[in-house]
Amino acid sequence: MEILVIGGGFAGVWSAAAAARVGRDHASAGARPHITLVSDSDEMVIRPRLYERDPVQMSVLLDRVLKPIGVERVHARVIDIDTAARAVTVADTMGQVRVLDYDRLVLAAGSQVLTPNIPGREFLFNIDTIAAADTLEQHVRKLASVSDAHEGRFTAVVIGAGFTGLEIATELIGRLRELAQANSAHARVILVDRSTEVGPQLGEGPRPFITSSLEQLGIEVRLGSGVSEVTDSQVRLIDGEVIAASTTVWTVGMTASPLTAMVPGDRDPIGRLIVDEYLRVPSTPDVYAAGDTAAATVEDGHVTMQSCQHATPLGKFAGYNVAADLLGLPPVPFAPNPYVTCLDLGAAGAVLTTGWDREVQMTGSEAKAFKHRINTEWIYPPVDDEAAILAQADYLYTWSLD
Repeated sequence: MEILVIGGGFAGVWSAAAAARVGRDHASAGARPHITLVSDSDEMVIRPRLYERDPVQMSVLLDRVLKPIGVERVHARVIDIDTAARAVTVADTMGQVRVLDYDRLVLAAGSQVLTPNIPGREFLFNIDTIAAADTLEQHVRKLASVSDAHEGRFTAVVIGAGFTGLEIATELIGRLRELAQANSAHARVILVDRSTEVGPQLGEGPRPFITSSLEQLGIEVRLGSGVSEVTDSQVRLIDGEVIAASTTVWTVGMTASPLTAMVPGDRDPIGRLIVDEYLRVPSTPDVYAAGDTAAATVEDGHVTMQSCQHATPLGKFAGYNVAADLLGLPPVPFAPNPYVTCLDLGAAGAVLTTGWDREVQMTGSEAKAFKHRINTEWIYPPVDDEAAILAQADYLYTWSLD
């Protein structure tokens, strides 16, 4: 019995771990499914932290999680999924091609940011991957040593006032001010969004605190606007305003991994596979989807968000169900913890909300401390400890707001 997991992020790692747990709990050593995880990286990237300083540190070696629980890891890039043959073709780092057969597949290949087709797109930074975030990091560090001290050297334009845009904007303003003050210069961060409100997807609940935080930090906003052109030293908005800026960060638009197109099934507008209550792809029942490749229904008919908050339980439930499927155990319907949002707002603190109506529970330094615990403790998997990893792989494992 072969379980193949594609993806080394939150959903992929926890799918593999949950499947391993089911095998340990319900089958003898010789009858357990063999689990293989395919990833094109040696690391599990802690993606929610990539807006912070030193993003290259925000990862965990996959082998420290997978080896203790007996999951095989293949470092390779997926180039084809043949669901009829139940086979996945991969190419390793040397270009060697091989075929991996499976009895059940979990597609947890994640998502990627959509780069716009505008003049100067090559000058846009993003924080979608650890490499991209580090490129921005190195760029910011070098600003103080740039010989051409032009206007806008310590100015950043952040395009998109959603979750990611707000977190990187409120982080950047502090860093740019440190650099600017050391050079007797002025720092600016301008947040641009086509919406007429900041945080359009975050709802009315936290908006007053978000708005006041932006004002407190001195972050400028250009709402109801967009970007028409970018260079290495300026940004032109669609209304004609030109902003001198050495740093432009794009945070708008995500799409599911292109691997989803290789699996027959219905998709949502951002390319995620629509799954049933057990996270199976209905038209291809040997395939399950988890994380940012899955559109799953949660409480009150809402659909999962592309976030680690949903990726982790999606992985655990998919891993349980894919192993249960092979071992003849009853599946469990996907039922994550109630929805919570914790938005980091830099030196202004953070704001914590609960529920899909995003009722504010904490703000300021109290919420910031909560966010710190999320970022440094709760989203990290245990390492080098079989018992701890398998215990946390339980789909019932949870943490509370207390």
